[in-house]
Amino acid sequence: MLETIGNVWDYVNGGIVVITTNGSLTRDGRAIFGRGVARQAVERYPGLAEILGRLIANGGSHAYDLGNGIATFPVEETPWSLPDLRIIARSAAELRQLADEAAWKQIIVPRPGCGGGGLAWKDVKPLLAEVFDDRFIVIDR
Repeated sequence: MLETIGNVWDYVNGGIVVITTNGSLTRDGRAIFGRGVARQAVERYPGLAEILGRLIANGGSHAYDLGNGIATFPVEETPWSLPDLRIIARSAAELRQLADEAAWKQIIVPRPGCGGGGLAWKDVKPLLAEVFDDRFIVIDR
């Protein structure tokens, strides 16, 4: 796992950009994109809320490839709950599996749960370091 400081969207054409998500849906079945990189993604790529909503409705809250170089990384149950280290650890393993299966060469991951979620990087980093290899670039923005 590598670390850097910058803007995830600077990597959009060179790798997979990961957005942190939750498992909640609106009444009409769209995923709820709360804040941060997830909010920016849904503004850049209309239709993501519907795509992720269908995936969550059919398979639950997991790491998914949404296409367009975007993957998800669940960190919390709802947009109103606190990030959960157990969910982050599970999402890291699922993202690694997606990357291996799809042979992704570069995966850009914002520090999950550490922005608006309020977790300390020192608590999250070891969970990711156990799973991620040098294809994964964790970015602090």
